[in-house]
Amino acid sequence: MTSDELQNLIEDATADYALGESDAAIAKLDRATAVAPTSFEAWHALAEVNFSLRRLDAALTAAERAHALRPTDLFINTTLSRIWMERGDKSRAEHFGAQAKIESWREQLRNPAGET
Repeated sequence: MTSDELQNLIEDATADYALGESDAAIAKLDRATAVAPTSFEAWHALAEVNFSLRRLDAALTAAERAHALRPTDLFINTTLSRIWMERGDKSRAEHFGAQAKIESWREQLRNPAGET
């Protein structure tokens, strides 16, 4: 699968989810992660869809895979914080929340005036 095909598959899954077709979205994201296990975007999308569906174990598994690929990503740290909060582990939620805040600060330091 080419990178464009993978991106299209992830986008299709996101559209399916937005249209209420959760099973189709999960199936497409499962396919994306199977054919491209190093795709951060696919794992993160799978984590978010599962989280929205309250499938916390599946969300955590996918989020941990995404985090392993990009541990300093602001958004995956935020996702992990939300998952751990929902699971009732405030300590882990705060850890990932702090990591997200640090990454946000780093981004502000790299781009202080919001320049592109």
